[in-house]
Amino acid sequence: MRDFFSQFDFQSDLLFEDLTESENQAVENTMESLAIKKGSMLFYEGGIPTGIYQIKQGKAKKFKRGFTGDEQIFYIYTPQDVLGYHALLGQERYQDSCEALEDLKVNFIAKEDFLRLLREIPALQQKLIKNIGHEFGVLANIIAVLAQKNQNARLALFLLLLENRFNRNSPTVKGIDLTRDDLANLIGTSQESLGRSLKQFKEQGCIETDKRNIYIKDSLQLEQLLQVKID
Repeated sequence: MRDFFSQFDFQSDLLFEDLTESENQAVENTMESLAIKKGSMLFYEGGIPTGIYQIKQGKAKKFKRGFTGDEQIFYIYTPQDVLGYHALLGQERYQDSCEALEDLKVNFIAKEDFLRLLREIPALQQKLIKNIGHEFGVLANIIAVLAQKNQNARLALFLLLLENRFNRNSPTVKGIDLTRDDLANLIGTSQESLGRSLKQFKEQGCIETDKRNIYIKDSLQLEQLLQVKID
């Protein structure tokens, strides 16, 4: 199961996983705790990077606006994810934006501190390089899904991914709490078309809904739409 989900997960939550106690302490000493309100931007397209973020509580979306101004969401970040380092390392302006989907608690590491940590902790540098390579593959897989799968298959995949991502650090399985607008944007369709697919999934017994929360009741049916068995 982990191997399947890893094809679509950045796994930046593992960035600090293999550090020694003293190395972890060095990282923690650079962190500044911040509270970010729902709807606020962590960073925006065209902005200059000033550091990186680690989400401690809440969710955020990574997206880019098209030529018509419409959003295309590429990823939903959840607790322990680290973000914002691509533009910083490339010495470029941000190529996308990140918005808080709910009130966030984050750890912020300033640019100079993060670059110093990479110089002083080889294990962190190696993990980051490996992770960036993995993320390239994840984005390629997501693009392939959006281009090659029909709407119901895309919806089935993202429901499975979101349930796993939202609940990986939770002792109990919760619903997929996401607005219909953001979910439609994520799978590349309209709200009206998404509504029809969700209704079909409910009639088939795949899901239940409670207001905007979606609960998967029969993951096997969703897996069959992907023509894949998740072990």
